[in-house]
Amino acid sequence: MTTRRINPPHLSPPAGFSHAVVASGSRVVFLAGQTALDADGKVTGRTLPEQFDTALGNLLAALAAAGGTPADLARVTVYATDVADYRTHARELGRIWRESAGRDYPAMAVVGVVRLWDEQALVELDGFAVLP
Repeated sequence: MTTRRINPPHLSPPAGFSHAVVASGSRVVFLAGQTALDADGKVTGRTLPEQFDTALGNLLAALAAAGGTPADLARVTVYATDVADYRTHARELGRIWRESAGRDYPAMAVVGVVRLWDEQALVELDGFAVLP
């Protein structure tokens, strides 16, 4: 896969995301929403950073099982039950992202939601990747 991250100079400088990603390859992998569920289907972690770390790990595990790497991510959407809390922890969430997925950021959005499928879940990530 080849990707080209596009960040036009007339848009606000991106921090932790790319404004656009042009991806070309032969396979598209659609990644279902992942929360902080463990192997037994229980939500783990009480804080947003703890849950974000697990949810991102779950997303990357699904991607790896499909043959992809974090660099193959073209788009990720983050659903947060408390956007203000997400903003408060943005630096820590960014560190977690960089440690797990690197600095080749996909196009991203954060969406505030009333609740997620599991009531204890604070965050969910979904997305898609383009593989060679």
